[in-house]
Amino acid sequence: MLETKPRWIFPLLGAVCCLVAACSDPEPDGSEATGETAAATMVAEWEVDFFDDFDRFDPENWQDQLLWVNDEDQCYVRDGLHGTRAVSDGTLKLRVVDLGEPIECDNFNKVPDQHPPTQYVAGRITSKNRQEFVKGRWTARLRVPDSGQAGMFPAWWLLGARNNEPPVEEDDEDVCWPMTGSGEIDIFEHHSDGGPDHYAARAIKSLGYCGGGDWQQLMHVQEAALAEYHEYGVEWDGSDLLFLLDGEVVYRGEGQGDQFPEPLFAVLNFAKINPSPMTVESWTMEVDWVKHERRVE
Repeated sequence: MLETKPRWIFPLLGAVCCLVAACSDPEPDGSEATGETAAATMVAEWEVDFFDDFDRFDPENWQDQLLWVNDEDQCYVRDGLHGTRAVSDGTLKLRVVDLGEPIECDNFNKVPDQHPPTQYVAGRITSKNRQEFVKGRWTARLRVPDSGQAGMFPAWWLLGARNNEPPVEEDDEDVCWPMTGSGEIDIFEHHSDGGPDHYAARAIKSLGYCGGGDWQQLMHVQEAALAEYHEYGVEWDGSDLLFLLDGEVVYRGEGQGDQFPEPLFAVLNFAKINPSPMTVESWTMEVDWVKHERRVE
């Protein structure tokens, strides 16, 4: 079972930030810097090196990813077929759509077995071989209306650039999940079995062999109003990973940052994870923007 309450940490962080703020000069526009802003200014600055605000679907940043994992019910399709991927009004919409009757599916798992016919289709995109970065900070602003419906599994996450799952386009894409080079960080993952308005953030702990990943040990479950837009991020802080909600640290993964030295690419997808029938025609994850920043010391 997923944990139902957030694990709040850093009880002294607010006090430290307040002390920093009290000693800080006002911002140039006359407003006072928050403790967090002042502390960040003293430690490091950030420079945006990738930003997509989804005025259009840019193939230089993203490509469809078709595969069958986690025994998911849906079939991923290309080019937004059946409305599974669309860009309009400045946002990306990724959907699970109930077609009402089964169709053939060309997705394969690692055996490789072909996905059986299914009436559910969905969108999954990746920045693999498009936008890949070492460490820094990844953030996406997104929302998921009507969370908690049985089978919902939307996610925003990262994978190592040498991952050997399709699309394989370069010679060095030969590392199996979750070994170094193919490591996984989940920034936002809503598993509906835990109810509405919560998400999980985690690093996948590698057990040292192909397919050997521990999903539970390093997981943090956080409450949030998922129908509203929030910024979900992860940041490397020395040896640690900081998981962020609207710029605030909600979980520090001590020592976890060192486990991901490789370039990582981003994945956005909406899956269906159990055989419960959908009660509506489609589910949507709406993404306003995605960015990566690098630390400038």
